[in-house]
Amino acid sequence: MTIVVYGAGGIGSYVGGRLAATGAPVTFVGRQRVADQLTGHGLRLTDYLGADLRVEAADVRYETTPDAAAEADLVLVTVKSAATEKAGAELADVLKPGAVVVSFQNGIRNGELLRERLPDHVVVTGMVPFNVLNRGGGVFHQGTEGALDVQRHPDLAPYADAFAKAGLPLTQHDDILPVQWAKLLLNLNNPINALSDLPLRDELSQRSFRRCLAAAQAETLALLDAAGITPAQLLAVPMHRFPLILRLPDVLFRRLAAKMLAIDPLARTSMWEDLEAGRTTEIDYLNGEVVRLAESLDRTAPVNAKLVELIRAAETRRRAWSGPDLLRELQG
Repeated sequence: MTIVVYGAGGIGSYVGGRLAATGAPVTFVGRQRVADQLTGHGLRLTDYLGADLRVEAADVRYETTPDAAAEADLVLVTVKSAATEKAGAELADVLKPGAVVVSFQNGIRNGELLRERLPDHVVVTGMVPFNVLNRGGGVFHQGTEGALDVQRHPDLAPYADAFAKAGLPLTQHDDILPVQWAKLLLNLNNPINALSDLPLRDELSQRSFRRCLAAAQAETLALLDAAGITPAQLLAVPMHRFPLILRLPDVLFRRLAAKMLAIDPLARTSMWEDLEAGRTTEIDYLNGEVVRLAESLDRTAPVNAKLVELIRAAETRRRAWSGPDLLRELQG
């Protein structure tokens, strides 16, 4: 089998890197700046449990044009959400018959967009539940727990062993939409973390920041209830209990959080990385998705709309917000 990671940035380099480090034939496709990093330094994949895998620079195959996907049996699409339609059009021109495509992207609608562009191929919606930090020099670190979630499909069977061997087993679901919304509920913290300019664990240790996240999640959960969507349970407690837990005093939250989700001191969100690098974020496909859901129900989502506004402002001018200041802004 030949696996192509299409749009190999942080998530793509990490997932593809672990596959390559454990023997799977992987070709990375992405931007020249990432190609230079990986072919110059090789790949080192670490995680919060102590894993440390390597792919030597000479063994990294990184290409920068869509033609590299021409012989792929399995394509893992990891481009940013705004680039999904373009990626689908590029792949439609080069993919061979029978190739399987998996969307491992944030947001809700990317799998659907790829299916529209690739009607003659199997397109499976997937979800990456963990955070990956690009530490530079070809080092990518998984800072939170989680495996890989995918829509159930028989054409994934030939690849299951490779993912399991890489330490990233595929958890298959008959209905992936509740899983996607559960992940999005967790990702509502991305803009809060990015605005705080703190490591993920440090940010979540402060009750004022957690109250910001609780407000965004509670607003979203009410909209999901109105839409008849029940988010999946990804962690130890149901998603509907998260806002209550987040509002707890610090000492109580720390006790519960230790049982709910493992986060190491290095963990950062991809949105923080995008702001650091001066890139456009995926805010429209995270909190912006909540705003669209509200509009479809003739409702509003003022907390999530405000977070969209603040991140768009931060894309042009950074500011590190304190927890109390951000909470007041969202409550206002």
